[in-house]
Amino acid sequence: MKTVLITGANKSIGFETARQLLQQGYFVYLGSRDLKKGQQAVSELQAEGFSNVEPIVIDVDDIESIKAAREVLGQKINVLDVLINNAGILGTMDQTPLETDISVFKQVFETNFFGVIEVTQAFIDLLKQSPEPRIVNVTSGLGSLTLHNDPSWRYYTVKAAVYVPSKAALNAYTIVLAHNLRDTPFKVNAVDPGYTATDFNHHSGPGTVEDAAARVVKAATLGPDGLTGQFFSDDNAPETGISPW
Repeated sequence: MKTVLITGANKSIGFETARQLLQQGYFVYLGSRDLKKGQQAVSELQAEGFSNVEPIVIDVDDIESIKAAREVLGQKINVLDVLINNAGILGTMDQTPLETDISVFKQVFETNFFGVIEVTQAFIDLLKQSPEPRIVNVTSGLGSLTLHNDPSWRYYTVKAAVYVPSKAALNAYTIVLAHNLRDTPFKVNAVDPGYTATDFNHHSGPGTVEDAAARVVKAATLGPDGLTGQFFSDDNAPETGISPW
């Protein structure tokens, strides 16, 4: 049975991703920075008939929490097949490049960028034991610098000064990580789940969590011939599914 760790999985897209991977027979370690919320999420999935799911406390903003999660998981398994770096934050709603306080930049980057790196580095040894390891970094279509320079792009005016750079940085990390692991069985990709109605955006998005999670799951379950080092986005590139960086 393949195993997967999903950060920020106690609600929204992360939770639905857990459900869909359970449906495909994976054992899910449901990451949540709050144990009670993680347990509640697991209980909900168990009530639906899924037994192969456990909560794991992991706060991606806290390196000690990440190390503790790695120790806990290492006591349970020797192999991790999939890591989904799903945890992310938006920051303040009004983000301008000159007025937004630097503390907001640091907070968002800590979660969206540095947290991903620390989690990936902490669990890479378990992933290397898998015959088909997969790393999925949940990004945003807003992380495309190419499209942000295209006035015809439908999201051209959405220039969130903190969130956009944090996801662009995550995309860059995905590129270099995939390149570093290019001669191995790893598949490392960034996935834009689309503009989805969640607590994250006050349910303003038109997309569903089911569709968003399906995009993440698709990258998490790529076969040996699957692509690596890609920026998957049905929103940005409905024909090819691969967004420009």
